[in-house]
Amino acid sequence: MGMFMIITLLVIVSAIYSYLNVRVFRLPGTIGIVSIAVAVSAMAIIVDKLSPGAAGYLNSLSKNINFSGTVLNIMLGFLLFAGAFNLNNKRLKREMLPVLVLSTVSVIVSTLIFGFVFYWVTILFHEHVPLIFCMLFGALISPTDPVAVGAVIKGSRLPQNLETIISGESLFNDGVGLVLFITILELTESGTDHIDISKTAILFVREVVGGLALGCVVGYLGYRLMRSITDFQTIVLVSLAMVMGISVLATHLHVSIPLAAVAAGLLAGNRSINQDSNEHSHQSLEKFWQLVDEMLNTILFVMIGLQMVNVPYLDYYWLSGLIAIFVILIARWFSILLPVIFLRRTLNVKFSSINILTWAGLRGGISIALALSLPYTPYRHIILAGAYFIVIFSIIVQGLTLNKIIDVYYKVKK
Repeated sequence: MGMFMIITLLVIVSAIYSYLNVRVFRLPGTIGIVSIAVAVSAMAIIVDKLSPGAAGYLNSLSKNINFSGTVLNIMLGFLLFAGAFNLNNKRLKREMLPVLVLSTVSVIVSTLIFGFVFYWVTILFHEHVPLIFCMLFGALISPTDPVAVGAVIKGSRLPQNLETIISGESLFNDGVGLVLFITILELTESGTDHIDISKTAILFVREVVGGLALGCVVGYLGYRLMRSITDFQTIVLVSLAMVMGISVLATHLHVSIPLAAVAAGLLAGNRSINQDSNEHSHQSLEKFWQLVDEMLNTILFVMIGLQMVNVPYLDYYWLSGLIAIFVILIARWFSILLPVIFLRRTLNVKFSSINILTWAGLRGGISIALALSLPYTPYRHIILAGAYFIVIFSIIVQGLTLNKIIDVYYKVKK
């Protein structure tokens, strides 16, 4: 199947799912798309087992999509840039400390808690997974997903400060999560007896600092170029060139694409490119990137559903998948509680907000992409299946109940 055919089928399927959701199901956009995609993929698996080849086009489409490479190397840069470009920078500055703590300390704490708890639980249920692989699972599932978070909380009734904290955290924590994932993955391949602290430190500095530096440089140059012209077509092309250039340069320089895209988006979107009060280039550019964000969101969540066709062994790991859901919620809760306890005088986060911050921390396509990138080992399937269970539960169940929990919680508190 050629590239144009893959893109065409993917867009057609996305349009059909989106239309069905708007006309029939009328669920919130992201939740509706994922629900339909999962239902259709589940039916395709059943139909294919009863009549092999009946779901051929869907199977062929899912197998021809390099989900991991497409998400991490192509789509992620566009989605993060769009989210950062449209983020309210004044609110982000006010909540910067809790955002930084949750996107660094909390990710590390969550990875450790998830790894240890999942390890002991799998032993309890006679599905022994080595601790290092449990930690690897924790590293890929602990960061909240900026795409899923942004899509779900957009229509939520979260308090303004919590919405900013959750959005900002999800934009920044992927860099830390990716470094943890890469480091632990190397340990699974080389063994814990060959830990090179200096190499790990260099990797962290290169990924994080290098990514932020690249994003700031490209973001500033792009801003200056867009600020110097009024032709909107050229402005859009410059912004697209920024994102695509970041993806290529970050891959070549081995620095973090997510952090580079976020830094560029924040820097370019922080100041208006309008040359006078009568010009509306910046507002139009914001609407353009909002449209790109929503369209890519739809396609991404359709791809998540389609990938289920490639992992029919999900039913073999339903118990470990359900366990993983509870473990990640526990890890998320403690990863927020501990920083709040030790930094309660400096963090602008109340103890009463921990439950909502826990439930609003969604996982999405990035976790699945990282799970799919794992080398083939005896534990790959259990990690991938667990990631799917968590992501589907996160988007559908947590997404559908978030507003109800917010309403009930604040009524009780009042």
